[in-house]
Amino acid sequence: MSNQRLITELQTHGLKVVNPQTTHVNRQGGAGPSDHQAVTIDGMTVMVPVYTQQAHQSPWSVTHDGAGGSHLLRDAIPVRDISFVSQPNFYRLSTADGVPYSHIATLHGADVLATTVLQTCIRYENRRKACQFCAIGQSLAAGKTIARKTPQQLAEVAKAAVELDGVRHMVMTTGTPSGSDRGARVLCESAEAIRAAVDLPLQGQCEPPGDALWFTRMKEAGIDALGMHLEAVTPAVRARIMPGKAAVTVEQYMAAFKDAVRVFGHGQVSTYILAGLGDTREAILSTARELIDIGVYPFVVPFVPIRGTPLEDHAPPAADFMESILQPLGSMLRGGGLRSADIKAGCGRCGACSPLSSYERASA
Repeated sequence: MSNQRLITELQTHGLKVVNPQTTHVNRQGGAGPSDHQAVTIDGMTVMVPVYTQQAHQSPWSVTHDGAGGSHLLRDAIPVRDISFVSQPNFYRLSTADGVPYSHIATLHGADVLATTVLQTCIRYENRRKACQFCAIGQSLAAGKTIARKTPQQLAEVAKAAVELDGVRHMVMTTGTPSGSDRGARVLCESAEAIRAAVDLPLQGQCEPPGDALWFTRMKEAGIDALGMHLEAVTPAVRARIMPGKAAVTVEQYMAAFKDAVRVFGHGQVSTYILAGLGDTREAILSTARELIDIGVYPFVVPFVPIRGTPLEDHAPPAADFMESILQPLGSMLRGGGLRSADIKAGCGRCGACSPLSSYERASA
């Protein structure tokens, strides 16, 4: 079995951990993909669902032996040895006012620092408007994070993560506030403080701001790459899964992508597309073709149903469905001159939440 197929299998079925270890990097709740642990397979670190309902029924399992090794099995038959990413050193620290660093930013994958600057969203509290896959309020309710991270806190944690753990780039996402900047303002304030403290490539993530001038402001503040996430591509699917955010149409996103590429450059703007929410293979690939043509990296990831959300019982996509998208998409990316490795910072460069970069390399 190829590595890209193995990662696809693990990210769609999930992984049953027979004897969990508390010192491994994991993520439960919060914005974006969640309920994962960071697993390293043949030198590549990926995020694999372990806390979902589906993971408990997965044919894939892992056991830890007493000597520190971890063994991957399918239907109880050993397949290969794997390893888990251990908790970073900066997790042991707290700010002067007693906030644990891990409540301000967390390690994603092997070397990526990630934060949600605003842990609230104008849509989350209203289930008629909330994105049904989102768990942004869960980690806040559980006391694992704080509602708003100040620029000074983010700068302090970023500096420590670089110095103590060798973090190489950082993702800053945000819940959407009520202003027309759609979160760009807090990203600018945060980026200025971080870049003044440490030399760390940054990706900002927000909805398309009302004024395209915010793209220039974010770039001048020190943000190297930008993510604006479509999540789903078909209008009917978007209206059903994310009724509030769907008010910002795909056409409006495309216009914003063109403005952003002019500021950040070819291949430095990306978008998340969650496969498995109802979009067909053809719809995802057609939208990806349009995005590639304007210089946007379509980061297609398998949908992971997060516990406590309205979609917790929604089935994840099948491995064959994901492969039918990612295999041709890898070739399309190479043909369009877009490579995850060329992205300066962010989810596309990290690649831990999707096997896409593996398919991209396999198409060479």
